Amino acid sequence: MNLGEVGEFGLISRIAARVAPSEGVVTGIGDDAAVTAPAPGMQLLTSTDMLLEGVHFRRDWHDPYRLGRKSLAVSVSDIAAMGGIPRWALLSLALPNDLPLAFVDTFTRGFLSLAEEHGVALIGGDTCASRNGLIVSVTIMGEQAPGLIVRRSGARPGDEIWVSGTLGDAALALELLEGRLTVPRSAGTPSNYPENREENDPLLSRLLDPVPRTRAGRMLAESGLVSAMIDISDGLLADFGHIAELSAVGGSIFLDALPLSPPFRDAVQHLPDFPYHLALAGGEDYELAFTALPADRKKIADLMKTCGIDAAPVGIVTTQPDITAFTADGTHYHLPTSGFNHFIP
Repeated sequence: MNLGEVGEFGLISRIAARVAPSEGVVTGIGDDAAVTAPAPGMQLLTSTDMLLEGVHFRRDWHDPYRLGRKSLAVSVSDIAAMGGIPRWALLSLALPNDLPLAFVDTFTRGFLSLAEEHGVALIGGDTCASRNGLIVSVTIMGEQAPGLIVRRSGARPGDEIWVSGTLGDAALALELLEGRLTVPRSAGTPSNYPENREENDPLLSRLLDPVPRTRAGRMLAESGLVSAMIDISDGLLADFGHIAELSAVGGSIFLDALPLSPPFRDAVQHLPDFPYHLALAGGEDYELAFTALPADRKKIADLMKTCGIDAAPVGIVTTQPDITAFTADGTHYHLPTSGFNHFIP
């Protein structure tokens, strides 16, 4: 079956039938607007993201199940970056008429699986036909007590710059898929990556099925240890740049401190030039970048271990407005790009 056979309202009914009741949802899918009830004393956090076929994903790479998961994950990550609790989502889809109904069903299953993992209820959205590929738009709403919301504007000179998890895995997978980078056959990843990738490939999983750091963001916020925070979607340099701009500070990043995964190191170990630019500016990591006092280093490390993930200090907040990366011997590292920007080729 295709979408033309079920129609818009039939599709909406198929999606709604898969949505379970959820706390805080007074009226969900089916009315002119959803009605939700935030917990007493909480403020509402709202963010929106779009994923466009040919820009953010390609269907020949991205299976519908993981595309559904990622479509919500990138939005949940925004709530995590403010220390919030994700609660409700709106999903809007612009769909090609010839898109198989099975694709949409599997996409929905993936979306709702990620939603269940993070306590998010799907409460509505919209559907329409598209003449230019699949378009996914998600609006996410979360909540948090006013005094616990972490913004980008609180970084202070002398704070350490931290990142959760590892950087560069998703960017490396994209480079290999696009054929812009090849690795020798003796390395961990085959040179003809698009044809030989495996479903459980750790680099590919970071690109296709990112994990939003919801618990870590909330625990960092509730600890009171962090002064500013953001999620890394466009690359560490670009995203820390947003913190720097709103906090009126700069930063120094140290290449030898960047957390790089074993699969990343295995894949690039034979390259003539180590691709630090993928970890600094590749994007799609969906890790947290945050700032905190050096005196709180152990407390933060212990807290992150409680969340089941690693975190590492990778730099220092400075009074100068520039953000500079330094090699191990103290020289400046010059990047080919500073991070992803939709309107800069």
